[in-house]
Amino acid sequence: MAVSKKREKPEEPRKTERPDVNQPRCPSRLVLEHVTSRWGVLVLAALLERSYRFSELRREVGGVSEKMLAQTLQTLERDGFVHRDAKPVIPPRVDYSLTELGREAAEQVWGLARWAERRLDEVFTARQAYDEARAFAHDGARTS
Repeated sequence: MAVSKKREKPEEPRKTERPDVNQPRCPSRLVLEHVTSRWGVLVLAALLERSYRFSELRREVGGVSEKMLAQTLQTLERDGFVHRDAKPVIPPRVDYSLTELGREAAEQVWGLARWAERRLDEVFTARQAYDEARAFAHDGARTS
């Protein structure tokens, strides 16, 4: 008899409970995962500027596949961050924009992204120092 693996969903918090991201089953973890994912951050950041059609957004967010962009937009729409406006015209026209909640989330993650850009040289310096120290410790242990 085959046993199916069921993906465990985070519990919805009770109305009297405060969400706590440090708790393993807190639903805020999933929201955080969506907005801070590689493509989530970049899509939210792009939509801060203006609304986009799918193909425009794909060009703006360099390197994202059609499939990943579609999944990211669907997830962000489900969470209430992105508004999908499908116009009944031929050919079909769909525009994506941020909701008020999405704008707030986008501003937060965009600040983090800009901080990472500003501090990139320091991160590279730290990585190099770490790698050199590890290499020295490894070589020193071998020659002793």
